Amino acid sequence: MDEGLSQAVRKVFVQLHEEGLIYQGDYIINWCCRCHTALSDLEVEHEDLDGHFYHIRYPYADGSGSVAVATTRPETMLGDTAVAVHPEDERYTDLSAKAVILPLMNREIPIIRDTYVDLSTGTGALKVTPAHDPNDFEIGVRHDLPSVKVIADDGTMTDGAGRFKGMDRFACRKAVVKALEAEGLLERVEPHRHSVGHCYRCKTVVEPNLSRQWFVKAKPLAEKAIEAVETGKTRIIPEMWTKTYYEWMYNIRDWCISRQIWWGHQIPAWTCQRCSKMIVAMDAPDLCPDCGATNLVQETDVLDTWFSSALWPFSTMGWPEQTQLLKTYYPTSVLVTGFDILFFWVARMMMMGIHFMKEIPFHDVYVHALVRDEEGKKMSKSKGNVIDPLNVIDQYGTDAFRFTLAAFAAQGRDVKMSEKRVEGYRHFINKLWNAARFSLMHLEKGYDAIDENNISLQDRWILSRLNRVTRQTEEALDAYKFNEAAGAIYQFVWHELCDWYLEAIKPTLYDKTGSEGKAATLSVLWHVFKEALILLHPFAPFVTEEIWHSLPGTEGSIMKTAWPDHIQPGDDSAAEAQMETVMAVITGIRNVRGEMNISPSTALTVAVQPEAPATGELIEKNRGLIVNLARLNDITVDAGMKRPKAAATVLVSGTTVFVMLEGIIDFAQEQARLEKEIGKLSKELSGMNKKLGNEDFLKKAPAEVVDGVREKHAALLEKQQALEATLERIKAMMG
Repeated sequence: MDEGLSQAVRKVFVQLHEEGLIYQGDYIINWCCRCHTALSDLEVEHEDLDGHFYHIRYPYADGSGSVAVATTRPETMLGDTAVAVHPEDERYTDLSAKAVILPLMNREIPIIRDTYVDLSTGTGALKVTPAHDPNDFEIGVRHDLPSVKVIADDGTMTDGAGRFKGMDRFACRKAVVKALEAEGLLERVEPHRHSVGHCYRCKTVVEPNLSRQWFVKAKPLAEKAIEAVETGKTRIIPEMWTKTYYEWMYNIRDWCISRQIWWGHQIPAWTCQRCSKMIVAMDAPDLCPDCGATNLVQETDVLDTWFSSALWPFSTMGWPEQTQLLKTYYPTSVLVTGFDILFFWVARMMMMGIHFMKEIPFHDVYVHALVRDEEGKKMSKSKGNVIDPLNVIDQYGTDAFRFTLAAFAAQGRDVKMSEKRVEGYRHFINKLWNAARFSLMHLEKGYDAIDENNISLQDRWILSRLNRVTRQTEEALDAYKFNEAAGAIYQFVWHELCDWYLEAIKPTLYDKTGSEGKAATLSVLWHVFKEALILLHPFAPFVTEEIWHSLPGTEGSIMKTAWPDHIQPGDDSAAEAQMETVMAVITGIRNVRGEMNISPSTALTVAVQPEAPATGELIEKNRGLIVNLARLNDITVDAGMKRPKAAATVLVSGTTVFVMLEGIIDFAQEQARLEKEIGKLSKELSGMNKKLGNEDFLKKAPAEVVDGVREKHAALLEKQQALEATLERIKAMMG
């Protein structure tokens, strides 16, 4: 409503009117009898309701019989001006009657032939009410039928409704049905569930009504907006919404832009009270250009809010003035929006932007998902399943909430939101914070370069992984796959940086000798942590900004720093493959510890039988790393060794790792423990099998309950199978 935007709205209205693209006319529009205003098709919310099909007999005017028609709104029959049949309908080929008598009104109306009539429905005869049905209106235009308005703007019956004048429309429906029954003209009534339009503001049933309104001829504007998407000038992401966009644009109808409400941009049109001349102008005229009269009255209707909103890509930047802002930022790169306003707003911005700026308003339209509850249901106050974002932020933090939304924002899928998921990402933010505290204990400055001659395998590995995740994140963000970008960063920071790299370099960081290796590792840690913060910043802006100011060697806000390049030495496939082998050995030993229920504080002894000399050399070279992370007493490498007794076996790409268990566990006691645990699981699974085999439960229980039981059953079965495998290993070692 600012003065500048008001000027833009007036200019657009006047220009479109001068071009013949805005006109005033009598047309069927959606009318809210409560709000007393017109609604566009997009402002009508449809809901399936139980109603009835009323089959009514219309007597032929020549007395030769009658024809039956069906309607869901019998009150509108009072305004019928014809009965239509299909020109190819064999049932009416030899029809001698040319007219029928309109029941209850005793008015003769013609029988017409029109291809709109559906041959397969009912009797093939259609009542035509041009003033109260959009399709009937079109038939009326084709056959030059009169329009009789029988429902007023307030929802009561007009003079045209005869003896039903003044009745409420729904009360009239009952009265009409009763009168038809009394006259023997109601053939039958059938239950019928059908879609009923409601006002999006007040939920009142919308009435299709003949009304004088202002319209935009949308088809000429839509053609170039369609072409822009077809030629790829504008992309709609995800692609699935492009088809929906086309369906609406190809079938677009003239846009009703006038509204009978108090607040909005008043239509710049004035009517001369002497000669009825209509004047459309930017500024209020002083006198009528035809008769010179000064008594001019401005149109009281205001414009649909989406009319002014359609101009936003250029009106907000100073148009119609050719401002520097407009030259710099039009067209914009991307519009992020919800699917529910793809047509309310996006399509209209496309039409207006191309028409007035001769250029698309944006290159990409990203249609984001709808956030639902954890069961996939739409949030509703009446259902009590609304998750208040402010409460979630207060409890778990803005960064955790923001990261959760990004992590689950898969294209084409709605977000199932639950506080448990947000809590999980709060743990991630805490993990990052604690990793920062640990790293800052050792980082005293910024590091200009990495000494590639003195870096360890784990240093080379983390640099290569950082390089790859930087590329993955860039590619995912460019494709608007925010969940993939968030997932890649999450995996890197939590599992690779925190779980592996920081643990791997602890002995080096605590080394007091001042070695070149430690200096190289510190430079790697500084670079990796710095770049990881930048990658994370769009998803977790607050914690990354806070850490950034504590990280030595940084200046200003993290928002102003450059996005990471693919850093040198770049991808290092050899280092990644070697580190993966070392990590697999460590993971295998840790798995044995967990399966055998061995305390983390118990140091183990391990022997490795490598399949190739290179593998043996790799393990020998990284002996300290394996001993430290797997918590070992010792590790020996021997290609020709025999299998030791009482040892658990781990296979790592052909290399065999033996974990010595003699003296570590009591095999008989462990066997008894496992058998007891397996028995307990078997009993629980038996109960679940009965439940899942019960057809009544599967049919009557809510789907989410059945899915929950199935998920729990699968998890317990997997656990049972793992315990049974461990039991077999124990028995084999005992034997």
